[in-house]
Amino acid sequence: MPKITSIAKRLRIYIGESDQLHGKSLYHAIVLKAKELDVAGATVLRGLMGYGANSRIHAAKIVDLSSDLPVLIEIVDSEEYIAKLLPYLDEVVKEGLVTIDDIEVIKYGTKPIKR
Repeated sequence: MPKITSIAKRLRIYIGESDQLHGKSLYHAIVLKAKELDVAGATVLRGLMGYGANSRIHAAKIVDLSSDLPVLIEIVDSEEYIAKLLPYLDEVVKEGLVTIDDIEVIKYGTKPIKR
């Protein structure tokens, strides 16, 4: 199976599950914006437990299914495409954390990278 290696950026956005934008989940809005900007892809991960700047612990428990659990949105793309999304994040993320780091990408498969 062919593989392609390259250098890219990884953007991670840490927010709360209950964070909203215009009555919808903030994580949903961010993923839709990334798609609109032709970013390569996005994954939303729901945390089982965590805490942030306010030091309040959020955890998934049977008795408390509606917790404000931590959410991580992870996006991997070129520096150019990650940069396109940052102004939008400046507008919509009111409380959270954004990290960007350099990564090496190894892509397996026969489909070429779209750019």
